[in-house]
Order: sequence, then C-alpha cells, then structure tokens
Amino acid sequence: MSKVTVVGAGNVGATCANVLVTQSIADEVVLIDIKEGLAEGKAMDIMQTANILGLNSRLTGVTNDYEKTAGSDMVVITSGIPRKPGMTREELIGVNAGIVKSVTESVLKYSPNAIILCVSNPMDTMTYLIHKISGLPKNRIIGMGGALDSARFKYFLSLALGANATEVEGIVIGGHGDTTMIPLVRYAAYRGVPATSYLPAEQLEKVAADTMVGGATLTKLLGTSAWMAPGAAAAQVVSAVLHDSHKLISCSALLDGEYGEKDLCIGVPCILGRNGIEKIVEFELTDAEKALFAASAQAVHKTNSALSC
Repeated sequence: MSKVTVVGAGNVGATCANVLVTQSIADEVVLIDIKEGLAEGKAMDIMQTANILGLNSRLTGVTNDYEKTAGSDMVVITSGIPRKPGMTREELIGVNAGIVKSVTESVLKYSPNAIILCVSNPMDTMTYLIHKISGLPKNRIIGMGGALDSARFKYFLSLALGANATEVEGIVIGGHGDTTMIPLVRYAAYRGVPATSYLPAEQLEKVAADTMVGGATLTKLLGTSAWMAPGAAAAQVVSAVLHDSHKLISCSALLDGEYGEKDLCIGVPCILGRNGIEKIVEFELTDAEKALFAASAQAVHKTNSALSC
C-alpha cells in the first residue's frame, strides 16, 4: 500500500491529487489545506468520479490535520501564493518561505521517512530551504520544476515538428525561471533522430524561447499560475519514485560538485526510484551550455541569499 500526501488544495495540488488517483499511482492520497472545507470539497468532487472512471485509489481531504497524513511515502508541497500576471517566481519568496518551512516541519512530524517533492515557487529556492531546515538526506528532497519545463519544451517541439508529443524527446536544465532555464536543443529528438535534422536553427531557437516563457505566457492568459501541467508533472515524479521506475527526469536536486556547483538546488537530469534521487546524470555540455548553466546557477544562488534560514 502506498500513501501520498498533497499539501495545498489549490489548483496545482488538486490536479496532482486527481492524477494520482485517476492513474492509480498511489493507493491512498491525502489532500490537506489550511482553508476550512477546501480539501474536503475537492477530494469529494474527485472521488465522485470513482464509479464513472473505475477508480480504485482512495482520496481524502482534511483541513490542517497533519495526523491524518501519518505514514506517507511521499509528500508533495504545493502550498503558497501563486503568481499573478507580471510577477516573477522570485517575488513569492518572502511569503512562501514561511509557509513551506511550517509545512515541512508538520509533515515530517508524522511521516519522518517520507520523500518530499517541492512544487512551491520559487521552486529551486524552496527546495533548498527544505534541505536546510529538514536535515534529510539529499536523495529524499526533490524539486519538480525541470519535469514541468521539459514537458513544455516537448510540447513546443511537437508543434514545430507536427509530431505526436509522446514521440518527442527533450530536456530542460537550470533554474526554474523565465530567464534561468536552459532547454537543451542539442539533445532534442524525434523518435531518436536529432530535432536539428528536421528544424532550422531559428525555429529551434523559437521553441526554446517559447519554453522559457511558457509559465509567464499561461499566467498572462489565465490571470494566475498554470495548474494542469504542473499538477501532472508532480504526479509524474511521484509515479517514478513509488514505482521504482528509474526514469530519467529533470528535477531540482542538491548539487555537491556536479556540473561544477555546490550547495545549490537546480534542475539537472536525475534517475528517480524508490530512494528518491538515485543518481544525478551529468550530461556533456558545450562551453556555451556550461556558461548558461553557470549564469543560471548564479541567479539561483542570489535568490537563495534572500532566505533567512
């Protein structure tokens, strides 16, 4: 029996919980929120599809009762205020840091062996904060951003190629920010064939540019942060861990010399399995890609400096 807690019943958290139960990723899911009735209502709404969709997983919603989360194998933290049009992820740091700190302490009180997946923005910095306050081994703390950024990259690639999105490969590394993420165009492929064989450089540059502002574009269109893809990306990471799939997914991980960086959480290719981050994979980067990664890392370090931990 697998148990997952999703903290935050807003759009992202509720979507993540929905994917977890509709795809039978976890046997039991607890959705928890500080707002009275919100998690209960969303859980009830989702579970009323059980007969229609043939669901076997169980979803429970609770208000601020962390005892109900006890024994969770994974905890997904989505808590915090979302972006509004014109806001950067970094502008959320003050409020969200306090929320993430409180949530982390609460969930670990009842699930000390859980693997934590951070979704809250600014995601790399919030993941770093969890490392600093929890004392958990670094393999048990994962930041979701790269999984979402890579999904967006593959979406724009599929549009440019006129291809099925499930047959396109692409990965994004670096910070989870509009100016810090690095879509690795050189590694993009369609059914094993480099995308550079199909698309001219200027079209691939546009794909990369569209990827980098993918979140901001949706925030402008929706009036708030996106939730469908972020929620599904979080569920994808949970699935890779719970099912011990050893999938390679870009995630924010604590570096200790990898890619020339230390004491920093940033998006890198990771092998995910039952122990969380089983391995950080070091791609061979060109000098230009190394320079982009170093600049991205410096920007994340700067954001981290605003933390009071």
